[in-house]
Order: sequence, then C-alpha cells, then structure tokens
Amino acid sequence: MSSSGGGSSSKPRSASFQPSETSSKRKRGVFQKELQHMMYGFGDDPNPLPESVALMEDIVVEYVTELVHKAQDIGSQRGKLSVEDFLYLIRKDLPKLNRSTELLSMNEELKQARKVFESDEEKLRNVFEVDEPVE
Repeated sequence: MSSSGGGSSSKPRSASFQPSETSSKRKRGVFQKELQHMMYGFGDDPNPLPESVALMEDIVVEYVTELVHKAQDIGSQRGKLSVEDFLYLIRKDLPKLNRSTELLSMNEELKQARKVFESDEEKLRNVFEVDEPVE
C-alpha cells in the first residue's frame, strides 16, 4: 500500500473493501498521522497515499469496534466490562497478549511512581511551609 504503484496484486483491495455501517457514520481522519507513521515503520512510503491511509483507518476502527463489542458481550454476563475481557479475547494471539500485559504492567508502575512523586512533593511543600518564617 505505497504511493509508488507499479506492483501487481492478485486482489484489488480497495475495490473489494466495503466500509461498514459504523465506519460511514464516524468522523474520518482521526488517526491519519499515527497510521501514516505506523505504515512507514512497517515499510511503506514515508507519505502513503491518502486512500491507503483511509483504508487502513477503516480496517483498524472496524477491528477495534468488533473487539469492543465482543468484550461487551463477555462483560455483560458479569455486569461490567473489564480489562480481563479484552485479554481473554486476544489470549490466542500471543504477541498481542504479551504486549498488552507488558503495557498494563508498565501503566501500573507509572501509577505507583506518580503516587510516590505526589506524596514526596506534598511532604516537601509542607517542610518548606513550616521552615519559612511568617512576617
């Protein structure tokens, strides 16, 4: 999916792709810059065709929407949606599961670090307020 053209493909992708009902209702171009960078990172042209980016965005949004709907179905049995519902859905895709658990643990570490930083900052503020003479 690059702008260089010239490569032949056995299946025309954009002609066979039909956007879903939800993708036609949503605001387009929200993830355009991020997808361009990701596409370049995976070997595409630095400036991919806008049609390629739009197609990728439709595919990604459709995938995420379907994943969320499936997770809601699973979560509705318990009455709430949780992170574990998503982990359950991707359990057979080990690279996604490993990356997701890595990001979740990193998020927890950042939360703990912020909590410690905020409490230390509060302690320092209290120390300086006590030490300063009031005129």
